[in-house]
Amino acid sequence: MTTVVIAEDEAIIRLDLRETLVDEGYDVIGETGRGDEAVELVRKLQPDLVILDIKMPGMGGLEAARLITEDRLAAVLILTAFSQRDLIVQARDAGALAYLVKPFQRSDLVPAIEVALGRFAELRALQEQSADLEERLANRKLLDRGKGILMDECGLGEQDAFRFIQTTAMAERTTMRQVAERIIAGDLRPD
Repeated sequence: MTTVVIAEDEAIIRLDLRETLVDEGYDVIGETGRGDEAVELVRKLQPDLVILDIKMPGMGGLEAARLITEDRLAAVLILTAFSQRDLIVQARDAGALAYLVKPFQRSDLVPAIEVALGRFAELRALQEQSADLEERLANRKLLDRGKGILMDECGLGEQDAFRFIQTTAMAERTTMRQVAERIIAGDLRPD
């Protein structure tokens, strides 16, 4: 079940929103009327989605959105009575993944939530892919440095240097990266 935190300073709208979300099958795990409390609730409760009003005491919804999205804590949907283009652009720049103007129709809420959740899932997948590629590139650089040292200092050809790293890693049940790091540190050379 999708978990949601609501940050809306008007109690009647917050109550209506909670009721609508529950009716639609979402689990509302936190509510507040303040932006600063919304950030704390999101950090503490780790919901899938946070719905933020733009104008709130303590901290505005845009600043709260920026803090929440900086750390990729949850998908952010901005809910506001204002539909000016500059606010929409500011919301996007703050990391909001969907935007809903009050008064909203129940039929508009679920699609906006699903768009925000879908975009958030895509962003997380891209982030994981990027981290994986960065790690693979770092491993490749270390492996190439290790091979280069074996080629320069021990007179091995590139294939033999690679084979030494590979067989050492298998024999010691470790990674090729760890073997390359030992070669670079000067702790490992072929006999």
